[in-house]
Amino acid sequence: MARLAQTAGLTDIQQEILSTVRDFVDKEIIPVATELEHRDEYPQQIVDGLKELGLFGLMIPEEYGGLGESLLTYALCVEEIARGWMSVSGIINTHFIVAYMLKQHGTQEQKDYFLPRMALGEVRGAFSMSEPGLGSDVSAITSKAVKDGDEYVLNGQKMWLTNGGTSTLVAVLVRSDEGHPEGSAPHKSMTTFLVEKEPGFGEVRPGLTIPGKIDKMGYKGVDTTELIMDGLRIPANRVLGGTTGRGFYQMMDGVEVGRVNVAARGCGVAQRAFELGVSYAQQRHTFGKPIAQHQAIQFKLAEMATKVEAAHAMMVNAARKKDSGERNDLEAGMAKYLASEYCKEVVEDAFRIHGGYGFSKEYEIERLYREAPMLLIGEGTAEIQKMIIGRRLLEEYRLQG
Repeated sequence: MARLAQTAGLTDIQQEILSTVRDFVDKEIIPVATELEHRDEYPQQIVDGLKELGLFGLMIPEEYGGLGESLLTYALCVEEIARGWMSVSGIINTHFIVAYMLKQHGTQEQKDYFLPRMALGEVRGAFSMSEPGLGSDVSAITSKAVKDGDEYVLNGQKMWLTNGGTSTLVAVLVRSDEGHPEGSAPHKSMTTFLVEKEPGFGEVRPGLTIPGKIDKMGYKGVDTTELIMDGLRIPANRVLGGTTGRGFYQMMDGVEVGRVNVAARGCGVAQRAFELGVSYAQQRHTFGKPIAQHQAIQFKLAEMATKVEAAHAMMVNAARKKDSGERNDLEAGMAKYLASEYCKEVVEDAFRIHGGYGFSKEYEIERLYREAPMLLIGEGTAEIQKMIIGRRLLEEYRLQG
């Protein structure tokens, strides 16, 4: 077992789950990840293996057929999976956020209907906030739901759905103005709809089109798509929680745990980059000795390892805080910000250690170099994290009198 990124105080069950996942990553993911990534191929065999391990139900309560594990266990599993191939952790993360939102905010009927099948991986989740023109400004959403009898009619275009094609359930955030007069705060007129669909591309149910995969620099294999609603009819019992106007809060709760997940991904990718760098530095010789014996390289390794350790500690702290029932938006924002920035830096240092070979598609570090930037923007950009952190600090340290 590696010396870095250890987590103190885990139960025997947590250790057993993690060791099973690490074993799966080493045997089933790392050997095939780069080849699948270069082909931009969906990792169906890996996903089937994760289903068998029960990972799609990791945090779903036992009464719905899940494992009922903590956010910490989940985050540590994500860290291991991202160490193998970050795209796979994305396939699980969006599913898990939707399951979490259902568990926390769904009606009893919605939980009974969706969660047992989500735990088995039969129903696969995706969620959709962003739109082509709004970036980080969620309050500027223009997609709309209008009530028509016992149904709502949804129109609009959404962007950046991870699992957009392969999912069968999408939690979609749209504006619904009923009961919210003109001029009321934008976030109070938003509703999350649970939209069921067929997997695939094109018109996947009447009024709902998934045009195709967006071609990306990295984060390949997983399908990232748009979603177009044109007269999409959704029954009123598919409003998450049964009440309109709560969508913004529900989504932000989901994103808060999603930020711990992105921090965990950053930790996993950084760990793998360190492993590749420290291994290559002991094999490559210059000036008559392994480059690991040159002080310049040792300094790099020292900095990389320290960043891996620091990011892991912050991520674990954020997960434990949420598990204890406390508010963790400050810790999750800090962990996501630090882990993604450090991940980029550790990957770049490993890339530099590889020299010219880092530029070759034969070496795994080339793939990590293209994957790391996604973490700087996923689940809220670094700038958004800093805004959240700054506001929360001013709340905590407000001058009295």
